[in-house]
Amino acid sequence: MKNDERVWRAVDERKEDYAAFSDRVWEMPEIAYTEQRSVAEHIAMLEKEGARIERDLAGIPTAVMGEWGEGGPVIAILGEYDALPGLSQEAGIAEPKPVEGQGGAGHGCGHNLLGAASLLAAAAVKDWLRENNIPGRVRYYGCPAEEGGAAKGFMARDGVFDDVDIAISWHPASFSGVNEAVSLANTRIDFTFHGKSSHAAAAPELGRSALDAVELMNVGVNYMREHMPDHARIHYAMLDGGGIAPNVVQSRAKVRYLIRARDLPELNSLVARVKKIAEGAALMTETRVETSVVSAVSNLLGNAPLEKAMYDNFLRLGPPQWDEADREYAAQIQGTLTEADIAAAHRRHGLKVEPGKTLCDIIVPLENRGEGGVGSTDVGDVSWAVPTVQARGATCAIGTPFHSWQLTAQGKSPHAHKGMVHVAKVMAGTAVDAIRDPALIERAKAEFKERTGGKPYESPLPKDLAPPIKAMGQGV
Repeated sequence: MKNDERVWRAVDERKEDYAAFSDRVWEMPEIAYTEQRSVAEHIAMLEKEGARIERDLAGIPTAVMGEWGEGGPVIAILGEYDALPGLSQEAGIAEPKPVEGQGGAGHGCGHNLLGAASLLAAAAVKDWLRENNIPGRVRYYGCPAEEGGAAKGFMARDGVFDDVDIAISWHPASFSGVNEAVSLANTRIDFTFHGKSSHAAAAPELGRSALDAVELMNVGVNYMREHMPDHARIHYAMLDGGGIAPNVVQSRAKVRYLIRARDLPELNSLVARVKKIAEGAALMTETRVETSVVSAVSNLLGNAPLEKAMYDNFLRLGPPQWDEADREYAAQIQGTLTEADIAAAHRRHGLKVEPGKTLCDIIVPLENRGEGGVGSTDVGDVSWAVPTVQARGATCAIGTPFHSWQLTAQGKSPHAHKGMVHVAKVMAGTAVDAIRDPALIERAKAEFKERTGGKPYESPLPKDLAPPIKAMGQGV
């Protein structure tokens, strides 16, 4: 039996347990830095698999690492398990219907699948190492707060990945293939304006409105949008409007800005401009502004040798296999989508639209380049610390928007489980290839050194910034 088939067999032996594991995490959606129950499920599975466990990585209570093996190269497989606010949804249906008692959160980005598949892959590699008596270590990193909390950034800044040789991860998607290493660096910054309260009718001249300052800042940033690079993005959310009494001049108001750019130098330039606008708004309103960084992530750095190795595993395995029930439910989900949703999913993977196709039946060619919007991920920081590769695993109906009720609804479906198992095999096979071929790791490291110029990783996070654990529930 070939090496990849042996490790794939180890995946198949566990697939029912890990599908149930993924479903349990789906049923307890917890947003950034609140994932106590979800990480407990991951720790229980690590214990069942006999891992050596380290908790509280980088001072984060919901971050965990499990390791197996001895000596040899260190292969990291990264998982996530945080949910999103406002995306509670019943599973297995094709209409919006929140689940009562879940607190409004839901797995609208598929992270219940993400963590389960990564841990499944790591456990399979553990079996392969033991069966073949080969030196090497495989680690599962349970990483919380990908949705805006930048947990991997804090972990990378604190050296959690320093002795790792290569890192492997994945993300749910409409199509299967190697993830194109394109993402936007970003930072979240809170701007708090301090003014002076007064009676808004009897003595408005005595007040200085912090809310006016926020609104003027927003206007200024909106004018700035005309003069930014096309791929840059800026979003904002009001955290504190100054109270509910319109007859009191608001003495304090707070807005959170999310600023995205192609790379860190470009991001830093945009941040400087946004800060000037905030200072201008404070000047115009005779208020005072304080800034506080919440989180920040780097853009993704690709690695061609690892991407080729992962692609070869995709080709050896072939696309996921679906049955008619899978296609029928996917068609129901597609019935809630627009043609634009479906077209966007194809463009994102450099594919032409095929009308009537509900689930992925191909491996996206490695050379394909996507079109359309680009998001951000804290995997970017890991990719600047160690050579990193990511897969895309088909787990949803083609066209499903992420961060949507439709994605949450499919999180426990048979086709999501099949996609999860499929991509676990790809990650496990890639890890095995790296362990049995030291030259692959050396090529990956050589390209990594060339792309980084041999410079050590520099975190975009301020050195004294702690993980925003206390900002729980505030859109971190």
